[in-house]
Amino acid sequence: MRIRPPRAATPPALLPAALATPLATSLATLLVALLAAPPLARAQVAPATQDAPPPAAVVAPAQTVNVTSTRDPVDKSYRKMIAGMARFEREHALAPRATLRFRLLPRSPNVDMHGITLRIVGDAVTVPVPVAPDNSFTLPRNAQALREDAAVLANRKTTSMTWRAQVTTPGLPPGTRRLGDLRLECLVGVEAGLVSNRSPLFGWIADALNSPEQVCNSPDGNFLFFTERPVFAVILRAPGRSEILPFRFLYAGGEQTRDMLPYCDCQVLLDRTYYAPIWDRSWPDDTLVHFAYMDDLDEGMQP
Repeated sequence: MRIRPPRAATPPALLPAALATPLATSLATLLVALLAAPPLARAQVAPATQDAPPPAAVVAPAQTVNVTSTRDPVDKSYRKMIAGMARFEREHALAPRATLRFRLLPRSPNVDMHGITLRIVGDAVTVPVPVAPDNSFTLPRNAQALREDAAVLANRKTTSMTWRAQVTTPGLPPGTRRLGDLRLECLVGVEAGLVSNRSPLFGWIADALNSPEQVCNSPDGNFLFFTERPVFAVILRAPGRSEILPFRFLYAGGEQTRDMLPYCDCQVLLDRTYYAPIWDRSWPDDTLVHFAYMDDLDEGMQP
């Protein structure tokens, strides 16, 4: 069976034609108004005499600002993450024995992933969220935080980390994932608004076009998964059938350039990324996804 390759995620290029003309007209109107505006009147100041003392400097009183959280334009929505948890319950048949956690991974090269703390912060409510040593966590349900449309905040800039759902069936062989788990992981992650492979300027366009069904049930969905270590190959194995995924399923399609990486949440984990054919229903949910890691090859080459 021939698997259609996913398209590599790319940063937005040009504004659609339907939006370009109104935007250009608005900019031209603004420019004309600015050019037509009269220059600011110069203040009439009496010349100072040599004997006149210089005016005393006016010192504004010092202000103290208490910063209680590291805010970011793309802080994660508590409502959306709770919606992702509800999606997990509705679609649990894809992974009947699996559990759901969320996990933080590094995105920027300088982020410190030790000692991360999380809080749910609303207008009048703050709920601490315990973070495990592997930077995974679960969200408690809080009615007041839902009413206040709270945000889930870390003590790191949100765009310095990759946020992912983690759906795991216990008892799998080491170095494997279950395809049904990955299918559910995609649905939950997109529903929860965790993926941010886009420019913030065009985020509203991406939201309109990327529903969980559009992303997770299409070969063009481009939903990235991450391995624990740098990956060399990915092999699918189902009863009576196995297949090595083509190279274009690895490393975010193998087409990410330096300019494109800031728009991909694979920015510093590129060698751990892969696409899985979660849209292809000819592979059953119990298909095992096996990983061959780079360091396994290094060990095998030792004398």
